[in-house]
Amino acid sequence: MTTVPGSPVWELVKKNSYFLIKQFGNSNTKVQYSKEPNSLYNVHSYKFSGLANSKTVAVQPSAGEDMVVVLSTTKTKKQNTPTKLQHKTLMHKEFRKMAKSVKNQHCS
Repeated sequence: MTTVPGSPVWELVKKNSYFLIKQFGNSNTKVQYSKEPNSLYNVHSYKFSGLANSKTVAVQPSAGEDMVVVLSTTKTKKQNTPTKLQHKTLMHKEFRKMAKSVKNQHCS
């Protein structure tokens, strides 16, 4: 099984997607947001797309515990196996340390 590169996927998803939200901003300008999984900024663009990019980062609150955050990243070498694609890490740190580690994951 081969994977499809990000550019053709983005061309298919760009105009009509389940995750696309179109709203009017400060005047009559349209603002587009995205509810895609693994989209860190929720901006509807190729750069921040969780579906079209092979390397993504997502931050979600933990289901059971308070003050715990789940950082999930995608492994670029496991694109053909969807069950092994996500790497999830529980973060029990204070906020500044969590923000720094998320920033380091996103920039690398």
